[in-house]
Amino acid sequence: MATTTFYGLAACDACRRARKWLDGHGLDYTIHDVRSHGLPAELTVRWAGSVGWDALINRRSRTWRELGAAGQSRAKSEPAMLLADHPTLLKRPLLESGGDVAVGFDAERWSRCLGLAR
Repeated sequence: MATTTFYGLAACDACRRARKWLDGHGLDYTIHDVRSHGLPAELTVRWAGSVGWDALINRRSRTWRELGAAGQSRAKSEPAMLLADHPTLLKRPLLESGGDVAVGFDAERWSRCLGLAR
């Protein structure tokens, strides 16, 4: 079975719902709290290759608004470093399993990512 890693925040409602769904399906996964453990730029570059930068950066978050125009312009010029410097900008939760990436919790999409959908 592929290694599954859950990226999110402990205090995020969507992350709590997603973890409850994973637990309800009896799935083994590793939790990576992005606030505590950060986000290496290499990791986000790999994800962006699958889903694109627009899918990874949460432009509706408080962190995004607090960046201001100068900080927000980094989303185009250096998105990997922006996420490394501000990991809470990651759209969450993010699930990575066997090279597949699913951003945001959607039970159907997560089922496909985890190979549960038939």
